[in-house]
Amino acid sequence: MTIRWCSIPVLLLMMGGPVLAAGCPPLLQGEPPKLRAKETIDLCQRFEGKPLVVVNTASFCGFAPQFKSLEALNQRYKGQGLEVIGVPSNDFKQESKDDAETAKVCYVNYGVTFTMTDPQQVKGPNATHLFKVLAEQSSEPRWNFYKYVIDRQGNVIAHFSSLTKPDDAAFIAAVEKAIASKP
Repeated sequence: MTIRWCSIPVLLLMMGGPVLAAGCPPLLQGEPPKLRAKETIDLCQRFEGKPLVVVNTASFCGFAPQFKSLEALNQRYKGQGLEVIGVPSNDFKQESKDDAETAKVCYVNYGVTFTMTDPQQVKGPNATHLFKVLAEQSSEPRWNFYKYVIDRQGNVIAHFSSLTKPDDAAFIAAVEKAIASKP
């Protein structure tokens, strides 16, 4: 039997192996579960070619009020293609073990409408793929509400500590640079 190269993804799929989206940047490979939903988020399908802000969050962190500013950022720039992705994590021991509580904090307490995943590990060897690539391209988060700005090609162009608020001039400048980047 002769196997052609174009048949390999089909064979891998039939054998239960991973199939990476052709042309999709490494950062967007994967399908994390959506917060309090039965579906997953196909990162490549949903976000390829879009400028992004990715933030690791925690419901009981002193920086949790940044959810409001992140939502304001989302509303201000979503018409220009910006997507915000929040990734709850208990890596710094400030996230609820109950996903319903996490969802309540995000959606009810702070009115978040941007994409939120189920809680994930964001640092170390067991970090979710998204955060492994973010760490490779910049650095792993040092605390909750560490912010990454990603251009339309899936490259980190800036990262900001928890102390940087989402309305900070340098952060906004990085977001606008990501929006202006060519796909």
